[in-house]
Amino acid sequence: MNLHEYQSKSILKQYGVAVPEGGLAFTEEEAVKAAEYLQGATGTDKFVIKAQVHAGGRGKGGGVKVAKTIEEVRHYAAQILGMYLVTPQTSKEGKFVRKVYVEQNIFYPGPTEPAEIYMSILLNRQKGHTILMYSPRGGMDIEAVAEETPELIFTEEIDPKIGLQAFQARKVAFNLGLKDDAYKNMVKFVFGIYRAYEGSDASLIEINPVFKTSDNKILAADAKIVIDNNALFRHPEISLMRDLDEEDPIEVEATRHDLNYVKLNGNVGCMVNGAGLAMATMDIIKLSGGDPANFLDVGGSANAKRVEEGFRIIMKDPAVKAILVNIFGGIVRCDRVAQGVVDAYKNIGEINIPIIVRLQGTNAVEGKQLIDESGLKVHSAITLKEAALLVTQVLN
Repeated sequence: MNLHEYQSKSILKQYGVAVPEGGLAFTEEEAVKAAEYLQGATGTDKFVIKAQVHAGGRGKGGGVKVAKTIEEVRHYAAQILGMYLVTPQTSKEGKFVRKVYVEQNIFYPGPTEPAEIYMSILLNRQKGHTILMYSPRGGMDIEAVAEETPELIFTEEIDPKIGLQAFQARKVAFNLGLKDDAYKNMVKFVFGIYRAYEGSDASLIEINPVFKTSDNKILAADAKIVIDNNALFRHPEISLMRDLDEEDPIEVEATRHDLNYVKLNGNVGCMVNGAGLAMATMDIIKLSGGDPANFLDVGGSANAKRVEEGFRIIMKDPAVKAILVNIFGGIVRCDRVAQGVVDAYKNIGEINIPIIVRLQGTNAVEGKQLIDESGLKVHSAITLKEAALLVTQVLN
């Protein structure tokens, strides 16, 4: 589950990570009130107004502005709220901005030069270790830094059985070239974000930039946290942070029906049971000349109703030109799936795209019989090869 910047910072703060003070606003008036509060509480005379959407690169699309006065806060908030923000991580239509985060300015004069640092914590699935990645070249695309100056990308592998060690946190501060108070504050910062990563069951914490102020404070100037969905049952307070407005409405609807759905960019809808079979099905579609339009797993206990809902969801994608149903009946019965296909065909109304159904396993014969005798325009297949050939035929 993706979190907004303001939500991510609230979690980081709980684990002792220093963040700039800020306030959320849904209107320009609320933005002004937040700025006035910050002015009184922190003494800041400059503010940063940030669009709150689930996408990076907001500054490139005009979603981050620095205001030097309260009136500029009002102006920029009015400008950003209600806009469709287009960034390198959004579609060409962009993301609709419903709220902004007004934050204190952390660029101010001091005895040292400020610095922007990149830092993230994520899982190395191959080794089963946590990776702490960091670079002194923060504030820009880390991919560009990795390509142009790979020597400026540093990593620390953390064994989850023993956790982050003190020497590793000190090594991070040393490699970043920090000294004195900045060095000590960075060590504390690194321990804080690692505690946040573990404590919130995150799959990613990315902070770009980590900001070293001119008086050697270390602050999370930005923050992105992704929570492992499988761990949300342990964090009901984080579950409440889910912003359905930022998610694909079809994926949200699929969740309501206990369906695992991910929209892709292809032309062949997929309905399967099991992640492994889904991957194999998508491979077959590619080999047959098509492109998967989605990942849709109806689960091991699928019934006719769930299959029908799966069809409704797939049909909402106008790019879908054919549907391939590939079910292995282990726990689920193939005749129930077949009945779901028939019910969907009848209840949804006329379906003008080809449907290919491959059933194997429990009651596969009965399921195929139901399909063949339904009188509907549904192609049944026995083998993956046969299903692939049917996909090729219906697309050509």
